[in-house]
Amino acid sequence: MSWVILILSGVLEAVWATALGKSEGFTKLWPSVVFGVALVASMGGLAWAMRDISTGTAYAVWVGIGASLTVAYAMITGAEPFSIVKLLLILGLVGCVAGLKLVGHE
Repeated sequence: MSWVILILSGVLEAVWATALGKSEGFTKLWPSVVFGVALVASMGGLAWAMRDISTGTAYAVWVGIGASLTVAYAMITGAEPFSIVKLLLILGLVGCVAGLKLVGHE
């Protein structure tokens, strides 16, 4: 169950990171609200998952999921230019995150 919570928390990291950019320095209400709610839920889930998953592995997985989804969303929406090299790097990051799960001792 800890891995499911960790993955969902990583997805929420992408939500709050995207909302933070859309809040324009907290000058827009709804993106700022989404940022705050997603941040608290994401951090809470990370903390909960770390009861069973080592800190280094949990944090690396959380950041990897959040970073890759944030960049993927930005490329899909056109906020960031798409390139094959970026796609390959994201896939490499996802592969490394999956590898951490596979070699874990939990």
